[in-house]
Amino acid sequence: MQMPRCLNCGSERDVDVCDYCGLNSTAAEFSLRKKLLNRTAIFLLGAILFVTASGFYPALDLDQMLIFGGVLFFAVLALAIAVERRAVRHTETEALKRIYYGLIPVPWIMGALLMANGALDTSKPQIQETRVVGKFSMPGPVPSRRLIVQSWREGNRFERIPVTRADFDRFSRGDRVEVKIKDGLVDIPWVEGVRHPD
Repeated sequence: MQMPRCLNCGSERDVDVCDYCGLNSTAAEFSLRKKLLNRTAIFLLGAILFVTASGFYPALDLDQMLIFGGVLFFAVLALAIAVERRAVRHTETEALKRIYYGLIPVPWIMGALLMANGALDTSKPQIQETRVVGKFSMPGPVPSRRLIVQSWREGNRFERIPVTRADFDRFSRGDRVEVKIKDGLVDIPWVEGVRHPD
């Protein structure tokens, strides 16, 4: 089945060589695959920025954000593979390609939003005193450490507070803890730190 649109520029065509960009089917396929590779690299850099930003100014609901980021990551990679496979078969790719290109900046936007939310936040910290009910640590290239505490928010039973390694080691189950929360520039509450009550 011949492609109704050029893989390179998306123009409608009825012959092998596109009138708009001048590429034949094989050259257009190569061009698309090169663009997919480059844009996937940009997407991966954005994902790294998002994870890094989440460590500098950890949102109170960071776990939900990371789950969303993980789902998005695998969805975009699956979409890239689908576009590439359709290009190899010389079938229509334009709709999937546009969706894929539209999702590339999402991790960059999320990372920049988290950075700005914390770095430009001038609100006064709110101190929430609570109790540690558990701890969670996940080793790896980007280690994750959480103090699981009783929630002070209505409708939540627990809060998973992102902490540094030093803070993780300082607290034990049953300890009282003060959590410093700031409102965030764009109303995403984030954790400034934890400490033992005076």
